Amino acid sequence: MNQDIAPDVIIIGSGVGGGAVAHQLAGTGARILILERGDFLPNEPQNADPEAVFVQARYRTTEEWQHADGRRFRPGQYYHVGGHTKFYGTAMFRLRDSDFSEESFAGGVSTGWPIGPEDLRAHYATAERLFGVRGQAGGDPTEPARDPYDHAPVPHEPVIADMATRLRQQGMRPFHMPSAIDYGPQGACQRCGTCDAFACRLDAKGDAETRLIRPLLKHPDVTLWTGAKVTRLIANDSDGQITGVELMHGNTPLRISAPLVVLSAGAINSALILLRSATQAMPQGLANRSGVVGRYLMNHHLTGLMGVRPFATNPTRFPKTLSVNDFYHGLPDDPDARGNLQMLGNISGAMIRSTYPQMPRMMADWLGRHSIDWLCMSEDLPDPDSRVRLLPGDRVQIEYAAGGREGHDRFVRHMRRQLRRAGFPVVLRHSFGIEAPSHQCGTVRMGADPATSALDHLCRAHDHPNLFVVDGGFFPSSAAVNPALTIAAQALRVGEHLRHQWRQIAAAA
Repeated sequence: MNQDIAPDVIIIGSGVGGGAVAHQLAGTGARILILERGDFLPNEPQNADPEAVFVQARYRTTEEWQHADGRRFRPGQYYHVGGHTKFYGTAMFRLRDSDFSEESFAGGVSTGWPIGPEDLRAHYATAERLFGVRGQAGGDPTEPARDPYDHAPVPHEPVIADMATRLRQQGMRPFHMPSAIDYGPQGACQRCGTCDAFACRLDAKGDAETRLIRPLLKHPDVTLWTGAKVTRLIANDSDGQITGVELMHGNTPLRISAPLVVLSAGAINSALILLRSATQAMPQGLANRSGVVGRYLMNHHLTGLMGVRPFATNPTRFPKTLSVNDFYHGLPDDPDARGNLQMLGNISGAMIRSTYPQMPRMMADWLGRHSIDWLCMSEDLPDPDSRVRLLPGDRVQIEYAAGGREGHDRFVRHMRRQLRRAGFPVVLRHSFGIEAPSHQCGTVRMGADPATSALDHLCRAHDHPNLFVVDGGFFPSSAAVNPALTIAAQALRVGEHLRHQWRQIAAAA
């Protein structure tokens, strides 16, 4: 597709959301243009080098955001074909059935969704097949009703298998974590030891580039522009139709148009594009009659636990095979102390030094060799004061107000006690903040009421009939499991709708 050929559909972003919508539209006759602000991630030795990835932050964006108090920071944002999935840990969980319903907590209210689990069930299954998810149905005590996985789970290595046994002895029900990885006798995965938070040099990780974008580019009606940073959308004041997309393609400013626009730039950047698109008639930005765009920013409460065994090393290469959901709905005497427990990738000395640069290299390396590493994840309750704000000079301010932190802290304390009983005399903790927005969601929330939401149940903007926003921004609440599979499932659902409706939408535009 040349720059002088008008597309039928413009998709902004090549991650899970944009890729899954394009997957559904390919083959319909629609000419699809995918705009990605980054480029293909180079396949190079530094992909698996902790010094390059963490200490040098080789692949992280160089842009800066700021906190409400003015402190500047370089966010953990990765702009590459495939989006953040190039560096994710392969965890692909379905939401629990209860996650779709409104629920009150001491720290706030978890907003109900305008869809239910039955609306996503078939699309979850399709997404698992597309991404090659491996798992074992029936092991997770909170798991929704489902058919068996197409692929057997990744087996535990000896240290992790021993951990599973120890947790069972304490009455817990650990299960095989669902993982999108090409593992097995004919698979590409070699258990190289650098997966979670690293790019895969072997194309074994089920990321959006390998599983969606590359196959799509074989289709004659699908074109990808890299180095295409969208700055704003143009809307018709009279009927709200999106009539143009402004971008920088390399060093060239362009304005292009299509009858249908899908915004999938990630929760924070999608909100920024909408806010940046404000007009005199729409001074709060596009899709923002309700005033919610940029608000209700969530990222999960994420705390890493390092279980240190001073007299034993951890030779595990791929630890992310184990998870625990026994406390997903709360402790027996504390329903607000709840969440998911799963393995982190191996924490190396370089990773520790990137966060604690004052720590001597020898000590950091020793801790990395002698630890087994966990992630405690709890629901981040939606708060309208947790937001991304666009400041003069195109500066980005993140005012993050994490909802439900106290319950998460009690859950973490409980899990630290459980791990000590499982044989770890020392359990260290580290909290991940909004500086690493890997689970960002909620800034362009969907809902049934246009007065309190930006999107309808199919992610269509209430205010703009030819605009769909399909990334983590549509989440009304965050739940307490990794968001990637739910983004993919809803994107497939939206794409299925557009597969049958794109011509009618185009005719009305």
